Amino acid sequence: MTKKHFALVTLLLTAIFFIILWHTMPIEVAGHRPGNVPMLIFYNGLVGATLAMLVVGVLITVVKRDYVKGQLNTLARFRYLLFLLVKRDFVTRYRRSVLGVLWSVLNPLLSMIVLSMVFSNLFGVEIPNFPVYVFSGQLIYNFFNESTTTAMGSIVGGAGTIKKVYVPKYIFPISKIVSAITNMGFAFVAFMLVFTVTGHPFYWTIFLVPIPMIYIIIFSTGVGMLLSAMAVFFRDLTHIYTIFTMLLFFLTPIMYHVDILPERVFHLIHLNPLFHYVEYFRNLALYGVIPSLWDNIICLGFALIVCCLGLYAKMTQQDKYILYL
Repeated sequence: MTKKHFALVTLLLTAIFFIILWHTMPIEVAGHRPGNVPMLIFYNGLVGATLAMLVVGVLITVVKRDYVKGQLNTLARFRYLLFLLVKRDFVTRYRRSVLGVLWSVLNPLLSMIVLSMVFSNLFGVEIPNFPVYVFSGQLIYNFFNESTTTAMGSIVGGAGTIKKVYVPKYIFPISKIVSAITNMGFAFVAFMLVFTVTGHPFYWTIFLVPIPMIYIIIFSTGVGMLLSAMAVFFRDLTHIYTIFTMLLFFLTPIMYHVDILPERVFHLIHLNPLFHYVEYFRNLALYGVIPSLWDNIICLGFALIVCCLGLYAKMTQQDKYILYL
């Protein structure tokens, strides 16, 4: 048996073990499972794959310690370039702007006001404190949209540097993710202002909101890596992705509550990873509810799977970039 076959068998057996273990846990620990059979099968696979990847990731870190250490050292060597790229994006964004950095707070705030005014009569009647509800969903979605859209064109945009000197290709999409994290920080300040002004009840669980933010950062990093690799070979992807993000906006419960959806659509929308990240954030910030272990596994599962796909695409295709830039 080759090492590759041994790794696949280990991954499969570990996934099966954790699925069996998961179903022996009490509901108080694991949380309620979906009653829909296809969704239950999907989530079982997601749970097994997530926990198996965590185990394999630990094994790789231990067995391939020198390789992992080498990658971290490479990132450390180019940290100044990463800082310069993030600084360039930040300065370019607000160059010759009268309000400058203040737009990072005003943009999400004004968008929330517009969405609240337009959709309050349609969905706001049954949702208490509708502006905060909208802002909470908008905060997660805007970060995902900005980070992945800018990361998608980062390799093509950095073609001049890549052709002249050696730099790790993943530096470019990571710089876009870091820039988006900075903007999300400003947006969170605006969210807390709205949260306070509207008099929404304050729960201690709001201090746990970095958890869903970490999940969405890992997920967006994977998507950004994958898109940036694909965009080098298929430039039309940038136009297609714009339409996709528009569709994703309406498939994510930002202005409406999922309870108003038909049962068939209700189950389908659970396949949208952003739905789980938005609900996780709202449970902590708006309702004072700590998500179950089941919810954490789902959010972490989507993040790890997509991040692994993005890293794999980057590692296998980066040597071909120079031929298409």
